Amino acid sequence: MKHLRKVSILGSLLLFVALAVPLSSSTTAAEKPATGAQEAEPVERGLDYLVSDYQTRNRADYTADSWAPFAKALTTAADVADDTSAAASNVATAKTALMDAAADLERADEGTFETITNDVFWNDTSGNPIYSQGGGVFKFGDTYYWYGVHYTGAEYYRANPTRKYDGDVSFVSIPVYSSKDLVNWKFENRVATRSTGVGDGTNLGSAGWVGRLGVSYNENTGKYVLAVQMWHPSRGGHGVLLLQGDSPTDTFDYGYFQTQIQNSPTSGTGDQTVFTDDDGQDYLIFSNREGRSRGFVAKFRESDSLRIEPGVQIRRGDGREGNAMFKLDGKYYHAASDLHGWNTSVNYVNESTSGNIQGSYSSEYTLAGTEMDYSHVTQTGFFVTVNGTEQNTVIYAGDRWADFAWNGIGYNQWVPITKDGARPRFHSMSQWQFNVTTGEWRVGPANNYILNPDIQADRIIVSNVRGWRNIGGWVTNVDGGANGSRFALQMGDGGGVEQRIESVPAGTYTLALHARGNAGQVVVTGADGSQRTLSVPSSGGWTKRELTGIELPAGAATVTVRASGSGGFTVDQLSLVKTSGDEPPPVGERYEAETAPAVCQGTIDSNHTGYSGSGFCNGDNAVGAYAQVTVTPEAAGTATLGIRFANGATGARPANLVVNGTTVATVSFEPTGAWTTWSTKTVTVPLNADGNTVRLDPTGSAGLPNIDYVDVGSAA
Repeated sequence: MKHLRKVSILGSLLLFVALAVPLSSSTTAAEKPATGAQEAEPVERGLDYLVSDYQTRNRADYTADSWAPFAKALTTAADVADDTSAAASNVATAKTALMDAAADLERADEGTFETITNDVFWNDTSGNPIYSQGGGVFKFGDTYYWYGVHYTGAEYYRANPTRKYDGDVSFVSIPVYSSKDLVNWKFENRVATRSTGVGDGTNLGSAGWVGRLGVSYNENTGKYVLAVQMWHPSRGGHGVLLLQGDSPTDTFDYGYFQTQIQNSPTSGTGDQTVFTDDDGQDYLIFSNREGRSRGFVAKFRESDSLRIEPGVQIRRGDGREGNAMFKLDGKYYHAASDLHGWNTSVNYVNESTSGNIQGSYSSEYTLAGTEMDYSHVTQTGFFVTVNGTEQNTVIYAGDRWADFAWNGIGYNQWVPITKDGARPRFHSMSQWQFNVTTGEWRVGPANNYILNPDIQADRIIVSNVRGWRNIGGWVTNVDGGANGSRFALQMGDGGGVEQRIESVPAGTYTLALHARGNAGQVVVTGADGSQRTLSVPSSGGWTKRELTGIELPAGAATVTVRASGSGGFTVDQLSLVKTSGDEPPPVGERYEAETAPAVCQGTIDSNHTGYSGSGFCNGDNAVGAYAQVTVTPEAAGTATLGIRFANGATGARPANLVVNGTTVATVSFEPTGAWTTWSTKTVTVPLNADGNTVRLDPTGSAGLPNIDYVDVGSAA
């Protein structure tokens, strides 16, 4: 449905369900109309909920230019809500205008960074478990809503994650949570429960399967429509159930059950998600149910979103699951996982070759960054697109569905996706921080830089463990890891494994792991060739070992794990965490390198992602090819500068820091590991009360690194 300027956040999910009740692929369309669906209904009052919610907004939190149209839309909506005789069309129009104005509200501040921690169970703002799988996050107005499915297996798994529960996906409810920052989630309601009707006198409690859902908003009806995959023995088998509500947190009611989408060779869908394009048109992204070798994009019916129109095939090949869509720099990307039963895998991507979502797509390729740990030990989930004031960011939201110890139902894993050259890149992190206002993200202080550290990615016994390269002897993963986890890494005959970490920031690190069995050692090698070794003695049971004070320069690092003798050396839960390093950038005024009166002796580029603003200064490769900004502090005195840069070269790029014509320091810009990896140097300098020229003057023929901006803290 065309949503004017409504910002969408795609929903989806990812699991594979082996509830296969055979249906002939030649089955004709068996759509089940809602009983009395066309009868006149009373005017919905969901507008009351929206008005009440938006009346709590504080004018001081937003810019004047964005507040004025919002206030006008809110007044109009309140008048319509108070009019008990208002026509349904007027209610829908007022609701749409209010949500559009709310979506356009601009924060008066620069927002704050909130921390996203993976590999743990998530709680809502009341401290209760978040049970949300097979769903997605959608933005209506200025609020994000997260819909998913609560299964009994999630409760069992959370209570005791050290054992299997044989894929218990008995349906409990579809909860909805709300958030302004995508990190702190408030429980709102259960929009559907086991008693929710699905037509013909039946309900969701008697369904054999419920999952994989998304929500759209229809301007013509003012309804929010939830499309959920369902298999029901009394409703014709597999299909897409369409429920609708008057507000994002309403209790949703039956709308329609569609068993066949035209052009798909099977009834129902394989995996599915909802994607809303920039123009507001809603699409169902799905595969055929049996074999899942075809990928489709189908529109929701524009009049009421209660039908799925004929699907357009965009891919054909190997079976895939977890079908989801995101859009980045004008291109559409269809992402999916291996079809092998609730296991993790790389992400497979087909990208559009035109500006048409239902047009042609490229052949399949692997999403960079998903290879080392099988997409942070997940299957393809859904994607959240945030249009920030500084940059747009796509968030990959994956699930750990496999029924294994410390990997099962209930784990949600979110990481950012950026553009790496012409293609997107997945950034696997255990912790990161995100600013929903600016759209900026950064690595979290407790991030573990080792990938597949718990040896859980493969899910089966293998002789080449995912993310680790064998370096002799014998290597395998074994059943029975530390802390009740499913797998651990074992090696012998003096052999072992190594992992090259492409980029770590300069700083001090701590290496930790659990070990048992015969003796071994772990060696951490920095980009400059420096080494630190942790010798691990033999142990009958799991024992935690630690090596602190590891100084690493910026760049690549290698972790090598090796057995000392012929016996088995077994390790698990490895970690390499930064404990100190560069100071955080100062809080104060920001001066972008691409914005006048800044001077860049080179070009202003935007081909490497992660930068702030509209680009960065790519200086000429020459001595003296400087970058300069003019800064004005609040008062004269000593101030701290935070210089953000990226250096994808192999060597440092030193520069003189020249303030008002005087060289005050020499700054060594070490390699950051990639041109898309940004770091910040902090320097203390004297500043005048009036304008000051701050120049970075390279002393080598390679010139400067790429310069993003200079932050200026308050003068002392």
